[in-house]
Amino acid sequence: MTTPFIRWFSDIGIADVAQVGGKNASLGEMVRELGAQGVHVPNGFAVTAGAYRHLLDQSHAWEGLHEALDGLDVKDVDDLARRGAAGRHGCENQ
Repeated sequence: MTTPFIRWFSDIGIADVAQVGGKNASLGEMVRELGAQGVHVPNGFAVTAGAYRHLLDQSHAWEGLHEALDGLDVKDVDDLARRGAAGRHGCENQ
């Protein structure tokens, strides 16, 4: 069964990277392509980016994440570490 939040490896491939990420899309490719060649690759599932966004919506976490990350200087690793910790801390308190 496929839902907006779960996609089975056997139903995904490289075209689904935006929905399920690169590793999951690659696992989908392996299940589909190698399975067709007789190589047994166990099926599994990916949790979609839509599921993650839904979680952030339901937990009202977007505002805290924006507060933590807006204005981020991507070249300042220390700033990234501080802001990442603040974002995680904000989400834990939801």
